Amino acid sequence: MSARSSGAELILEIAPLQVRPGQEAAFEAAFLEAQRIIASMPGYVEHELQRCLERVGHYALLVRWRSLADHEQGFRLSPQYQQWKALLHHFYDPFPTVLHYQAVAGVPAR
Repeated sequence: MSARSSGAELILEIAPLQVRPGQEAAFEAAFLEAQRIIASMPGYVEHELQRCLERVGHYALLVRWRSLADHEQGFRLSPQYQQWKALLHHFYDPFPTVLHYQAVAGVPAR
């Protein structure tokens, strides 16, 4: 599904994740389950999880949402977020700072 073709301006959530040493395989297994949760949320468009080549245990989570409210209110205030949190949050040290980005006018997102 691609909302980009609709002309709607999407929000990109970027979360740099540092996973506790030795927990990478368990984190990736838990993420396989957790991604079903986020993908079921209203306003969700797509996501990807990238593993860093230079830093062991470092990941980047990129999630596209239709709006900031879809992430901040819709997902984070939902019962499903509690499941997401239980599956993933104990892997992070330190806890990540999540930021949201909007495409710059005139520059294609991809």
